[in-house]
Amino acid sequence: MSGTLLRWVCTGAALGALCTTAPPAHAAPGPGERPVAELLTDLQRLYRSAEETSETYNATEEKLKEQRARSALLDRRLAKARASVRDSRGDAGRFARQQYQGTGTLSPYLRLLLARDPQRALDQGRVIRRVAAERAATMRRLVGGEKKADDLAGAAQRALAAQAALAARQKKQRDEVDGRLRDVEELLSSLTVDELAALRQAEEAGTAEAQRKFLASGALGGSPAGRPPSRQGGTALDYAVRQIGRPYKWGAEGPEAFDCSGLTQRAWAHAGREIPRTSQEQWAELRRIPLTKLRPGDLVVYFPKATHVAMYLGDGKVVQAPRPGSRVKVSPIAANPVLGAVRPDPGGRAMHGYTPPKLPAGATSGSDLGYGGTQAPDATDSR
Repeated sequence: MSGTLLRWVCTGAALGALCTTAPPAHAAPGPGERPVAELLTDLQRLYRSAEETSETYNATEEKLKEQRARSALLDRRLAKARASVRDSRGDAGRFARQQYQGTGTLSPYLRLLLARDPQRALDQGRVIRRVAAERAATMRRLVGGEKKADDLAGAAQRALAAQAALAARQKKQRDEVDGRLRDVEELLSSLTVDELAALRQAEEAGTAEAQRKFLASGALGGSPAGRPPSRQGGTALDYAVRQIGRPYKWGAEGPEAFDCSGLTQRAWAHAGREIPRTSQEQWAELRRIPLTKLRPGDLVVYFPKATHVAMYLGDGKVVQAPRPGSRVKVSPIAANPVLGAVRPDPGGRAMHGYTPPKLPAGATSGSDLGYGGTQAPDATDSR
């Protein structure tokens, strides 16, 4: 068990003094009254529920970013249209004043018949026709500009309403994640240090057994460590490895903290390849590949709803941001139930002479059980 977790368990002010004799009103049965396997199942279920909601929050955040950009574009176009209408109105007013000041009793046709110099009159007539055409064009621009400005004003209002609705939805989702993480806090706060140690041992044993069965099944093919990445995949993996030790923070995209899909998105962006923000979108939109074709830099997606994602390191391991209270680390590929894999650069050719990145000390260490009160993103943040 990590020292951070022990300190949190014994001194965490946010949860109250665990080491006191008075348990919380909602506490689980006392020490030894619940099987470790049951506690572990409950804890994993709570974390998974929180991550599902977190990824939903991330998807809404992406939609909100797009909506803000659309609202800003409409505002700029509306301002330009209104300026054009003002100019057209100014031209129309000038023509009206000229018409009023130059009003005569004779039509251009009669002036032509009575003119002493017919050629000059014809030239004047052409000028008159040209001016009339310009005035007609100005009026068409004015009418069209006013309609365009009205349409843009309506679109801008609708875009603003959509933005407000997304912001409200995001706030609700943020509150839901907070509630699920409070459930984690409550469960952990009800346990003794011995129970926490037993939970960690049970989780590590379960992961080791799942990894053994996964590799023995041949799911990765005959040589899980022998495939080099593409050049972009190698660059993305190097970036992910350099983030080992940074804290998990749900909704975070780096550079100081990450959630699972924030890490994979930022790593591939560093390699020059933009990929979707959430694990569900990465699973839905990127090229799926069989696990037997995995190479470093590919993304491994977990759980039936694709609510977790990690980056394949090679040799049956992944780099991931596991869950709140943990840090970016190297884990066995079977640490969670594998759904499948995707490749952000399906056309990328494998590198020759690839050297795997050197892992920092403690890359695979650290308990994933503890929750340290990870701060939620602000739903009103304009990131």
